[in-house]
Amino acid sequence: MHDFVVVGAGPAGSRFARRAAEAGHDVVAFEQGEVGKPLACSGHVSTDIWEFTPPGARERLLQNEVYGARFHTGGPDSDAYRFHKDSVVSNVIDRVGLDRALADAAREAGAEVREGHTVVGVGEDRDGVTVEVRGPDGLETHRARMVAGCDGPTSRVRRELGLPEPDELLHGVLGFAEEPDGGDFVDVHLTVPRFFAWRIPRGDAGVEYGLGVAADSADARERFEAFTRAYGVETERRCSGLIPVGPPRRVTGRRSFLVGDAAAQTKPFTGGGIRYGMTAADHAAREVDPTDPGTLGDYERAWRADLRREIRLGHAVRAAYSLPEPLQRAGMAVFEGEIGVHMDRPTSLFSREQLAALLR
Repeated sequence: MHDFVVVGAGPAGSRFARRAAEAGHDVVAFEQGEVGKPLACSGHVSTDIWEFTPPGARERLLQNEVYGARFHTGGPDSDAYRFHKDSVVSNVIDRVGLDRALADAAREAGAEVREGHTVVGVGEDRDGVTVEVRGPDGLETHRARMVAGCDGPTSRVRRELGLPEPDELLHGVLGFAEEPDGGDFVDVHLTVPRFFAWRIPRGDAGVEYGLGVAADSADARERFEAFTRAYGVETERRCSGLIPVGPPRRVTGRRSFLVGDAAAQTKPFTGGGIRYGMTAADHAAREVDPTDPGTLGDYERAWRADLRREIRLGHAVRAAYSLPEPLQRAGMAVFEGEIGVHMDRPTSLFSREQLAALLR
C-alpha cells in the first residue's frame, strides 16, 4: 500500500512526488513514455522557475535571457509596441531537460519514478485507490491511499473518476529553427482568433515559433505555416499539444486530486502552466494527508486562494486579444515602454512597481 500513486511525471507530478517523498510518504510515479518526451510545451518561463529546481539546474538548462516583448497586431513587418525592463523579465530553457531534472530530484528525495508505464485504469473506494498500469512486464495492479492525477490536459485520472473537465481546450503548435538567436525580446502577434502567435529567441539553441487556436479549429497547421512563412523560415522540428484553460469547479474526488494541466491550473493569457502547476503541487504536498480524505478540501481551498485572482485577471487580459485592432493599438500605445509587471502575475498590473514604471 503506497501513500500516493502519481500519474504523470511532468513538472507538476515530479514536483509533488518530490515534496511528498521529502515529507516521509511512500510515493510511486508513473510516466507513460520517457520523461520530457514528446515535447509539447514552450520553454519560455519566468525567472521564478529556479525556486522549484534542484541546485545547478539553471546552469545546465538556461538558453537565453529575455528583457521584454514586442507586440504586433499584424505580421513581422507590422508596427511593434515594445514593453521591457532593465532587468531580466524571463528565461528560455531546455524544456525537456527541465522535466528530467525535476524527475531526478523526485528520485533523490525517495520517490520511485517509473518510465514506460501507462496507467490504464483508476478506481477509488472507501479505503484507497486501485491503479492498473501496463509496463514492460505486462499489467500491474497497485494500491495506494491516494492518487494524484498529474497527467495533462486529457487526464486519464480525471476521466476514469468522473471529475469535471476544464472550461476550454486550445491546440498549441510549436516549431523550431536552428539558426542561433540571442535576442533580448520575444515577439507576440495578436493575429490568431482569441489567442496569439509567438517567436522566442533561444540563444544557441535556435528560435521557437508557435501559436494557439481553439482545439476544434481545423486550420491550426495552415495558420502556423502562414506565420512562419511570413518570417521567411522553415521549421525543422514540430510538435503540438492541448492547452487547458479554466479550472473546473472541483479537482478532487473521494481519494483523488488533480494537479497541473489535469486541473487546468494554467495562465489563461498565455496557456503556460509550469509555475502554477508546481505551486499547486506544493499546496497538495503540504495539505493532503493520505490517511485523511478530509484534507483534500484543504488542498482545494489552498491552491484556489493562491491562484484564483491571477487566473481571473488572466482571463481579462486574454479578452483584450479579441478587441478591435484600433482599441488594441490605442491601449498598447498608452502602456508601451518600461513595465513593472511579473509575467506570471496579472495582479502585478496594479503593483507599486508598475505604477512607478508608468510614471517614469
